Amino acid sequence: MKEIDQQILEKIQSPFSRELGYRLLIETYQKKVYQVVRRMVLIHEDADDLTQNTFIKAIRNLEKFEGNSSLFTWIYRIATNETLSFLEKKKKRFFFSVDDHQEKLESYLDQPGNLSGDEIQLKLQKALLKLPEKQRLVFHLKYQEELSYEEMAEITGTSVGALKASYHHAVKKIEQFVLAE
Repeated sequence: MKEIDQQILEKIQSPFSRELGYRLLIETYQKKVYQVVRRMVLIHEDADDLTQNTFIKAIRNLEKFEGNSSLFTWIYRIATNETLSFLEKKKKRFFFSVDDHQEKLESYLDQPGNLSGDEIQLKLQKALLKLPEKQRLVFHLKYQEELSYEEMAEITGTSVGALKASYHHAVKKIEQFVLAE
């Protein structure tokens, strides 16, 4: 276990420094969690809410953390599950078909000032929206977060082989979309 994780857990376990431990936990991992969530949901307000929900859930369930992985990996898994659940609920709540949901997010990308980047970055973001959520998540974890397949397996609870296949399919779909544009 990382030294910072050990410090955080020690502070949280002591009634005298528990609040400090919670603050340290959030300060240490909030930015990374927000970035991952934001890449999945695109909209700042949604990413902000999901990040907050992730830490609430993590703090409430900290006694279940066994220390088999890093604290960040454990929190990352909570964030991933929260985000995938949110996206699924959002589609159902607003009765979006998959195409309508993608169209709405694409129009969000086209609005000035929502995401910075050049034409290629915009194409990549639009291509990512065409992917199923789980493939998009795997692509983000591998390509943008530069995690190993082993780390990804720990976060997602998926086998390394399945993750490699998902990543391969995601890359092929992105290539097809970008070349077709």
